[in-house]
Amino acid sequence: MEKIIKLLILCSLMILTGCVSNEAKRDPAYAAVRPVAVEQQENTDGAIFDIATNISLFEDYRARRVGDILMVKLEEETEAEKETETIVKKSNSNSITNPTVFGTTPEFDLPSVLPLASNHNNNLAFSLGSTHDFKGQGDSDQSNELTGEISVSVVEVLPNGNMIIRGEKVITINQGNEYIRLSGIISPRDIDANNTISSKRVADAQIAYVGDGPTNDANVTGWLSRFFLSALMPF
Repeated sequence: MEKIIKLLILCSLMILTGCVSNEAKRDPAYAAVRPVAVEQQENTDGAIFDIATNISLFEDYRARRVGDILMVKLEEETEAEKETETIVKKSNSNSITNPTVFGTTPEFDLPSVLPLASNHNNNLAFSLGSTHDFKGQGDSDQSNELTGEISVSVVEVLPNGNMIIRGEKVITINQGNEYIRLSGIISPRDIDANNTISSKRVADAQIAYVGDGPTNDANVTGWLSRFFLSALMPF
């Protein structure tokens, strides 16, 4: 029975280890989009113009149609700093003496007031005091930088002329892969003469830089360590 329990525990650990794998794979949603096919037209007798293979001498190579490719310069740099400090102090004190009532007439030689309890073992007086002191301090500092270039394709042209772009770059180094993914909305006015646009000009930008392989696995915290670092840990 003891061997069966050990076997079940070992299998559970293997399953949990497999579940926390952070292996990144190519996302089909970022695949390149093919341009819209142009309807083939019949050539008239004696004509040499073909709309499917024509080249305009007066237009540039800036992306403007579905399937066109442009380059995005990654120029992301963020820096954030936050510092908080909270101090709360509270002090409370309450005291009630032993309650008394009026005494009898003076000719009986009795005190003017009589306590409800007159011995040490039966005293109704009490006092209550409490002090609360709380001090909290937090400091957070974070900076990120991402530079490089990635070519993306136009997947949709909106009615106002803006374009939705999307693309993915995969770099394989030794036993690991690096994935750079980008999507967002751009304006054709922000594309320069070299058919390039800065990532700062991409609206609703979603930029992801992930990887897989042994190097990435070495940077992943184990499931048991994540439990002790999570809010589920009561201590």
